[in-house]
Amino acid sequence: MKINDYVENLFADVPDSREKSDIVQEIILNLEEKVQDLMEQGKDEEDAINKAIVDFGDISEIKRNLPYASTNSIKVDKTNYVNNLLFSLCGAALIIGLCVFINLYYSPNNICSYTLCLLFFGGL
Repeated sequence: MKINDYVENLFADVPDSREKSDIVQEIILNLEEKVQDLMEQGKDEEDAINKAIVDFGDISEIKRNLPYASTNSIKVDKTNYVNNLLFSLCGAALIIGLCVFINLYYSPNNICSYTLCLLFFGGL
């Protein structure tokens, strides 16, 4: 059935375990009940299956809570952390550089500022 294949695909990256099979069976049961309710309301089977799947939503939180969750999610989290850190550092450096530039550009009468301005910006 389409629901079984869909749920099995969702959990394909999670290693087999008792917890995984319990959760998969529970999700399949819930989706089948939802499909039955929708069919009783007058929807045909295909529409009911599609609506039940769409209404079910994202399962990433469920997968994350499994004890043997895929190590790929850990790698993605570390990659995101490094990317966010680098982005933040570059943003901070740009903001600080802009502040220094504005300070030096608008106060060239100060000899220290003028020397730094010559040194860093070529004598604006």
